[in-house]
Amino acid sequence: MSGSLWLRVPGGDTLPAIPRPRRTGPGTAAAVAADPMDELAMRLDGFIAAAVHPDEIAAILESDGMTDEHIRLTYGRRDSFDLAEALYARVPRSFPEPEEWTDPWKVSLTACLLRGVIFALPGLAYVLGAPLLEGPPDRLGLPAGTLTLLAGALIGWVWDQTLSHRAYSWLGLGDRAAAGRTLLVGAPTGALLGIAAALTVPGGPPFSYAFAAGQAVYVGAATVLLVLGRERLLFAALAPMAAGALLALVTDLPLPLRVALLAASLLAACALAVRELPLAEGVRAVARRIRRRSEHRPLWGRRPAAAGGSPVRWRMLRGEGEEYGPQRPRLGDSVPYGVFGLGTGLLVLYAALGEVLAGGPANAVAAPSAVALTLSMGPAEWLLHRFRSGSLAGLRAARSPRQFWLRMLGTLVRCITVYLTVLLALGAVGTLFWPGAPGLTGVRVATLLLLGAVMWTGLLLQSFGAVRAAAVVCASAALAQSLALLLGLGQPRLVQLVTAGSAAAVLAGLVCLFLGRATAHR
Repeated sequence: MSGSLWLRVPGGDTLPAIPRPRRTGPGTAAAVAADPMDELAMRLDGFIAAAVHPDEIAAILESDGMTDEHIRLTYGRRDSFDLAEALYARVPRSFPEPEEWTDPWKVSLTACLLRGVIFALPGLAYVLGAPLLEGPPDRLGLPAGTLTLLAGALIGWVWDQTLSHRAYSWLGLGDRAAAGRTLLVGAPTGALLGIAAALTVPGGPPFSYAFAAGQAVYVGAATVLLVLGRERLLFAALAPMAAGALLALVTDLPLPLRVALLAASLLAACALAVRELPLAEGVRAVARRIRRRSEHRPLWGRRPAAAGGSPVRWRMLRGEGEEYGPQRPRLGDSVPYGVFGLGTGLLVLYAALGEVLAGGPANAVAAPSAVALTLSMGPAEWLLHRFRSGSLAGLRAARSPRQFWLRMLGTLVRCITVYLTVLLALGAVGTLFWPGAPGLTGVRVATLLLLGAVMWTGLLLQSFGAVRAAAVVCASAALAQSLALLLGLGQPRLVQLVTAGSAAAVLAGLVCLFLGRATAHR
């Protein structure tokens, strides 16, 4: 802080010179400027124009050694602060933009679309395994094994949402090894939980439990590959199953071939996930932990060591509120992401099966809506990045909080309009080509678009750091719809419409509250 701010480089000065005290004597009168203030303002024009307070100018003057005596003799001002205020008032404000700036939110549209396709491709496994799931309908009139598969998928989805956030938190701290260890422990645990949830549903065909087990294992492997940025590898692993499912739509494949294709994709995904995980390091860490616990375990009959014979153990002195040990992501910070996944998962489930679960006919399954919402997650991710990129442009261009809020409102309307348009197109195409799918009536279209708004605004609130609010709203909407279904309140389609509309309105209000906060866009 005591050094000069005027740095010199070979070949010239980096900053303009400040007038120095002039020596008096013969021949110096011609060198004196007619108005030294104009000369100083002209030389420091860029710095003065970009200053937001006169103290910035005073700091520049003082850092170069300009004394108060020189300021009084040359410029007729009392001190550097008085001179800085005069310069600040003389030069108009101008905040030049940097010539080049990097947009951290710029992502490839192809990569986002690939993720959306990867989210939806596992659905083709149900097409390939449909002949193996034949049997009497479930208790609610759904195809055989549906409840078994839904239970395992929902629990696995909630767990892996929580696991993904914790692993991403480690990656955000730059500790890829810790993220790998988290996935190494969490992915198998989530698979076991999904299998256990599927086994608690009785009455399914025998193969449905094996299918649910494979489904749970795949979700764990896919979580590992997606978190670590290996989408292309996962897409390659799903290729045999996807090709077989498309072939099964036009011809009848033998059952052994169907099972082989399903097993091939599952084993490929698992092998690729294991390759990305620090398996050997994890085994060594477990062995070290077991050995350390056995060494520190007290033995019966062991006499305490003498006071002078024990080694000295030093402790680092820390503040009262400071945790001992390295900083790490808190487990509680990841739980809201699991709750958000549970709420949105149930809302999508009710959108597809709500009428059937309420006692309607089996042909009322709106599977294209669920598929459209899944496929739309790719464009949704890209549009979220575009919104965040627009927030940086808004921060650079806006000159007042109100102007910034209005700019961001326009960006929000454009992004969500594009997303809902894509979602509607996916829903219409899916309904057109899905055999026996119910038509897209006005109520179904409104429900689909409102659910899309709920999911997109919920993801936006997550990026704002308000995941708890989004989780509470989505979980509350799912709970309200569950209670209406259990108690038989209202017509299912109307209940879905009101629930989705209420949740979308609340989330939109929350987004508008955060929209004008610059700190929410960091």
